[in-house]
Amino acid sequence: MIGCNCEVCISTDPRDKRLRTAALLQVNGKHIAIDCGPDFRQQMLRAGVQSLDAILLTHEHNDHIIGLDDVRPFNFMNWADMPVYCAARVAQELRQRFAYIFAADPYPGAPMIRLHLITKESAFFIEGHAVTPVEVLHGRLPVLGFRVGDLAYLTDVRNIKEEEKSKLRGLKVLVLSALHHKEHHTHLNLEQALSLISDLNPEHAYLTHMSHRMGLHREVDKVLPANVSLGYDGLEIQVS
Repeated sequence: MIGCNCEVCISTDPRDKRLRTAALLQVNGKHIAIDCGPDFRQQMLRAGVQSLDAILLTHEHNDHIIGLDDVRPFNFMNWADMPVYCAARVAQELRQRFAYIFAADPYPGAPMIRLHLITKESAFFIEGHAVTPVEVLHGRLPVLGFRVGDLAYLTDVRNIKEEEKSKLRGLKVLVLSALHHKEHHTHLNLEQALSLISDLNPEHAYLTHMSHRMGLHREVDKVLPANVSLGYDGLEIQVS
């Protein structure tokens, strides 16, 4: 946190150094990014990503989309548009904030994006792999999470309707946001996230989208239930 000297912000534990929340799925040699925030370039470089086949966007807040300009190296590698999957509302916001990308005559070197509109009602396929959108509420804003096989990724969650929970049964891995310990109007706190995990009953859950007020990784992680862990930057999870 800029200007903060709390114990988390000055910690030397690399697990306390948290960039904006995002994920990278590797499925049979294909790479699919979930969200594209302001740290996208740094995250791709750190992970050594050489190719990217698609991007899934959860919602239109800047911490989840504003790195979209940095897809252009992937465009140049294959000279192909980057498929971006998002809700219609998010697509409209992208066209406004990145007007130069979607101009009728974009300037040479502008990112090349191909939008695919998705809804909570229908699964879709990327490179032959089924992706099931799951709608959650970020305050009053509908946000899409995604299930791929036995893994689901849900960020910026405050509430989820029962019909959407049905898409999340039988998971091996659930990645779920939990902001910190206190009540928040648009995010689950830790207690609420643990309650939802107990309800959904995945084999294991990882918490993400944490603020510095969550506390030190080493202290919080050791008091969580056996099937719950704090996520951290660079964490790799294998789902068979």
